[in-house]
Amino acid sequence: MAQPLISIEHVSKIYRRDSLQIPVLEDINLDIGKGEFVALMGPSGSGKTTLLNLIAGIDTTTRGRISVDGQNIATLGDNALARWRADHIGFIFQLYNLIPVLTAFENVELPLLLTRLSRHERREHVKMALNIVGLADRMEHYPRQLSGGQEQRVAIARAIVGDPAILVADEPTGDLDAKSAEEILDLLNRLNAEFSKTIVMVTHDPRAASRAHRMLHLDKGVLSSQAAASGMERAREGR
Repeated sequence: MAQPLISIEHVSKIYRRDSLQIPVLEDINLDIGKGEFVALMGPSGSGKTTLLNLIAGIDTTTRGRISVDGQNIATLGDNALARWRADHIGFIFQLYNLIPVLTAFENVELPLLLTRLSRHERREHVKMALNIVGLADRMEHYPRQLSGGQEQRVAIARAIVGDPAILVADEPTGDLDAKSAEEILDLLNRLNAEFSKTIVMVTHDPRAASRAHRMLHLDKGVLSSQAAASGMERAREGR
């Protein structure tokens, strides 16, 4: 692998509640290359979402270092980190997190309201994002007027509208029927292959994980090197 886009070095995470310490991640080491599609699997409580949040700069490590494109994000203050997230990270959630009183267009536009783009520029960005996810004809629809799969497509359009390098997806197909789930996975593969988005996806679904280049397994906060190796072998065989 060339210089990794994401480098995780000896990362541990411990949550503290009064005098109680709850270890969640233990000495995680992982490199993710630019343009990779990585799936994180493991039982509930294994630390998958915590690791995703650390990569996205939502949470901070207890020990260790996370660098993205050579920058140690732990050194950033709150305001700088918020700007960094807006520039580099797109978020995709299981339950879409759309605002019901806003149209699809307005939901996708939300992240751009914090930028210096003009109204015309924002509109062009939103139209392009909705076109990529196949919903250019639904931009004036409200979430209640859309199917679950369409709502997730709007959420993905919102995630990519600022052209981030990294997409973090937390169970993006977990609330969808099988057909809609396959369509969303097809879209993620397209974003990875055609638009070079680096994707880190948490999933419980082996079928979803099989779409990734590499499958990693977390169990009780420990990253399984054996599972990671087998995932890399599958990725090489599929290329």
